Amino acid sequence: MAESAYDNLLDELEKLPGIGRRSAERIAFHLLRQPADSSVHLADALTRFRTNLKVCDICGHVTESDPCPICADPKRNTGTLLVVEQPSDVVAIEQAGAYKGRYHVLMGRLSPMEGLGAGDLNIAGLLERVQNRTGDNAITEIILGTNPTLEGDGTALYLAEALTSLGVKVTRLARGMPVGSSLQTVSKAVLSDAIQARV
Repeated sequence: MAESAYDNLLDELEKLPGIGRRSAERIAFHLLRQPADSSVHLADALTRFRTNLKVCDICGHVTESDPCPICADPKRNTGTLLVVEQPSDVVAIEQAGAYKGRYHVLMGRLSPMEGLGAGDLNIAGLLERVQNRTGDNAITEIILGTNPTLEGDGTALYLAEALTSLGVKVTRLARGMPVGSSLQTVSKAVLSDAIQARV
């Protein structure tokens, strides 16, 4: 017997991160209560998202154009690359407005527990970008912007070792005390990072 449209929808919704069976049911019933056009618009948005979105051949960021607007912007500092784990990291940094260089998106982080090794990430593309840029286009600094987790730190260490041999300056984003916090409420790890990365 064929699976019902309702069960099929629940199965697909459950594949999304953070969505269990109960959440999938709530979403399904929400869609059912909305006008039919609402579901059609959602389906159309998902289709356009998958059809129009590309991965930039230069940096690995998701975009609707290739190269992405950041790589195509002649005003960006071409000598500095900020290496991040995911496209969402680029969006967050761009919203802060403090960085004016270029990016390189790894599309993940080294995670032996999840079976993710160096070959699964956009690391070869990073090394190629550094090696192939010379003269006025030379990359002079790589900023490692991986997340401050065990896997993120391991990825940064791996990249630092690979990049140092190429003669490029390698730095790491500073970590430490969040604005508005107090010494009594932060963890020992955050306090330790703040002391080591003091300015």
